[in-house]
Amino acid sequence: MRKKWIRRIVSASLCAAIGFTAVAATSNSKADAATPKSIELINYGKKYLGVPYRFGAPSGVTYAFDCSSFTQFVFKKYEVSLPRTAVAQASKGVKVDKGYLSMGDLVFFRTSGSRISHVGIYAGNNQMLHSSSSKGITITSINSTYWKSKYVTARRVLN
Repeated sequence: MRKKWIRRIVSASLCAAIGFTAVAATSNSKADAATPKSIELINYGKKYLGVPYRFGAPSGVTYAFDCSSFTQFVFKKYEVSLPRTAVAQASKGVKVDKGYLSMGDLVFFRTSGSRISHVGIYAGNNQMLHSSSSKGITITSINSTYWKSKYVTARRVLN
């Protein structure tokens, strides 16, 4: 009788643990969340797909972008003022854990050296809209072999 009782307690505990794990695993439902404003921002940025990359591209021009001039340009349309460099942009807004990224969040990477050197805009489904030195404005997976190992942080700057 005692063994049955112990088995029931162990079974109930195991079921509860599995249930809590399942709830925790699905609690990332906030990831990829989108607002009408963030969807509009991504769609606006997509209008520039294919525009060439140019390191040090001046603020406000649309014939070429580097990573931070692109994010600065796109967010300016939505009345969010961002500094000119990726490292400076990384200090703005509110820090967001990678598991809770939402469309419109800024995602930051270390591509060389010890400082943040690249920024993109999270576009949902583990994709970012950014200015790539090889492709210009493009959409890329943040979980690709190249980008995954270089991810540093994310910031939410869009209200």
